[in-house]
This record gives sequence, C-alpha cells and structure tokens, in this order.
Amino acid sequence: MMLASRPLADRMRPRHIDAVAGQEHLLASGKPLRLAIESGRLHSMVFWGPPGTGKTTLAKLVACHADALFLCISAVLAGVKEIRTAIDEARALRETEGRGTVLFVDEAHRFNKSQQDAFLPFVEDGTVTFIGATTENPSFELNNALLSRLRVYVLKPLALDAIRALIDRALTDETHGVGERRLTMAAELRDQLAAVADGDARRALNLLEIAADLAETGAIDAALLKQVIGSGALRRFDKGGDAFYDQISALHKSVRGSAPDACLYWLVRMLDGGCDPLYIARRVVRMASEDIGNADPRALRLALDAWETQERLGSPEGELAIAQAIVYLACSPKSNAVYKAFNLATEDVKRSGSLEVPLHLRNAPTRLMKALSYGEGYRYAHDEPEAYAAGASYMPEPLKDRRYYEPVDRGLEIQIRQKLERLRALDANAEPMKNDSGTRVRSR
Repeated sequence: MMLASRPLADRMRPRHIDAVAGQEHLLASGKPLRLAIESGRLHSMVFWGPPGTGKTTLAKLVACHADALFLCISAVLAGVKEIRTAIDEARALRETEGRGTVLFVDEAHRFNKSQQDAFLPFVEDGTVTFIGATTENPSFELNNALLSRLRVYVLKPLALDAIRALIDRALTDETHGVGERRLTMAAELRDQLAAVADGDARRALNLLEIAADLAETGAIDAALLKQVIGSGALRRFDKGGDAFYDQISALHKSVRGSAPDACLYWLVRMLDGGCDPLYIARRVVRMASEDIGNADPRALRLALDAWETQERLGSPEGELAIAQAIVYLACSPKSNAVYKAFNLATEDVKRSGSLEVPLHLRNAPTRLMKALSYGEGYRYAHDEPEAYAAGASYMPEPLKDRRYYEPVDRGLEIQIRQKLERLRALDANAEPMKNDSGTRVRSR
C-alpha cells in the first residue's frame, strides 16, 4: 500500500523503540521489555491496555528486532482455519529459512476457549512466538493454560504531554505526517485535541487527519476543531470491561471513605463515559445498605428517591438527584454491621442445613398442630413488660447463642447498641425457660 494512502495513525507508527510514546515503565533503559526487544530473545507475551497505547506497535518492534516474520490475525475476524494457516506458514519458514515467527493476535480476548487452546502446542514447541493484544483483563479473558505460557505487560494510557508531542510531530513530519501541507494550528487547540484524545494516540491522530482534510484554507482553527470533535469524546468506560468495574469500584470506595468530592468526580466520569444512570442508582442503593446501614437509615430512603427521580424525570434532573444521594452517603456515619451480620447468617444457613423451627415459634392453625405442641410456650411480646419477652429464644436450638448483628459506635447505631445491651441484661436476669425437649435452659 502506498504511504500516502495509509491512515495517518499507521504512517506515524514508531519504527524504533526510542520513538515509542509513553510506556516508560516498560521501555526505559534496563526495563525487562526493552531488554527483551533489544536482545532479540523472543518470548510469548500479551499486551494489556486501553486502545491507542501502542500494543500493535510494540509487537511489530519485537518481530523487527528479532528478525522474525510478523503475522497478524484478528480474533474478531479469524477462526481456527486462520490459525492453522498462520501456523503452517510459520512452520514452513522455520524449516526453509530457520527464521522465527511472531504471531500477533489482536483482540485476543475475543477467542473462545477452544480457539485459545489451538495455540498451545505451537507456543509450547516454539513454532510461533505468541503476542496477544487485549483491552480486557487477561486473568478473566484468557484461559489458564494459555496464560501460563505468556508474560503479561500492562500498557498505560498516554500522558497528555506525550499525546501533544505526537500531534506536533505529525504536523511537522513531511514524510509520514501532514507536514507537507504547511498547516497552522494554535498551541491551545493542540492542547485541546490532546485532551480530547484521552490517552489514545490513535484517536488523536485520526481526529487530526480529519481536521487536516477539512482545512481548506490551511488553518485548523477553533471552529473547525469543534466541528471535528463535536461535543467532546467519551472518556474510557467500556460497559462490562475493566474500566467499567474499576470506576464503579472507585465510586463505591469513595462513598465508604467519606470523600464526597471524589464521589462526584467518579460519578461524572461514569456518566460522561455513557454509563446508564439507572445502573449507578441501583449501586447507590447497595452502598446505602452495605456501608451506612442503620447508622443513618435515611440514606437508603434518599438512594431510593434518587433512583425513582431518574426513572421518572430522566437526565439531567435524575443525575443531579443521584449526585445528591452519593454526597449524602459519603457524609453519613458509616456502619457495615448489617452487611457483616447478613453474611454471617448466610454462612450459618449454608453450613447448618435445614434446622427445625422451635415448636414454640410454629404456627398452630389446626387441632392436630396444637396437639403436637405447635406454638406451646410462645410468649406474646406485647403482653410483656416493655413489650419484650426477656429470656425468650427465637433461634434453632443449635444456634441459640449465636449473634450476628453488632452495632457500631456511630450514628443511630449508638442508640441501637445501647438498647440491645439493655435487653441482653434483661435476658441475663430472666427466669430459665424450657426448650422444645423440656429441658430448663437460660436464654442469652
């Protein structure tokens, strides 16, 4: 393909390790990946990172430095047939010329387990050096057999200054960039373009190429750039991907950490990235129960109100209500006592099986049930002093002394703790009661 007909992002692809933008944590002097590339000693690997961070570029540099054939297949388009064809070509090259082959698998996470298994024998015997590229977490998306044979390198989004330097170079490079057009573009507009790219070099160059093609007067001005980028690119937020779960985790932990400003930042990041506000509202309800609980029961009601507001009014009114709710949750006293108690009770249910309901707690709507002592000995709390049947037991006999809920010394749970302590003191001084077997016991 002629150089001029290739996309700008492809023409500007670095041809030497020192020209790679960013990724200093992998490519600085003495770093493992740089040493591997410079030595030409190949090993199978996977590059994990957001789009436009240099995964394909690094794979090509690995092949170039090792004087290996570079074969590329896309998991979006290829199947087992394409894998076999690539393997046959690699095997023939090794037998005839003694050269190795780098098999680059783009979007590797899109291959299913059987397709991933197809690589194993050829990675194992050295027919190919496997290099995968993925935007998803390899520990979730690649099977263990393949992952155990690869080294994972994490690529980071490019810093703003790295993107800006790339834009400057593309505007002045007359061979690979658009320098021969002698375009003018103010410094503040280059900064704006770099910011919109959001760490994605390919996005920055694609937008620059569109702007260059539209610049009939030779100037990329503010009006033209606004036309190209529209209202602004969405930030990284791939629903179902790592960015999705990382950001909802950051929001939840900011609420738990009583950091309202951080809560607002992550909320806006998610909304800006296209997250469904109703999903956020549902998670805020979870936060209200898990991290605030009975320390401030109003938090749950406010979270539900925000959810309902979003359903009824939509955006932007609903989003503001969600913002109000998360700020309130962040500033509320915190308690995970109910959350912990629920988990402990769940563990007991799974471990202890189907324990019988004590006879005195059973309903007795028929004569037969009454004859079998259903409901016998039950004490109606409203008929007791302070509406509390001191010493009564409500748990199955094997779990009669089990406690799950321990209120914290924050918010309303201070009063709840004080009440429970007073009731337990009444239990301790109550007359012994009989259990279902007739044995006299003291309930605690």
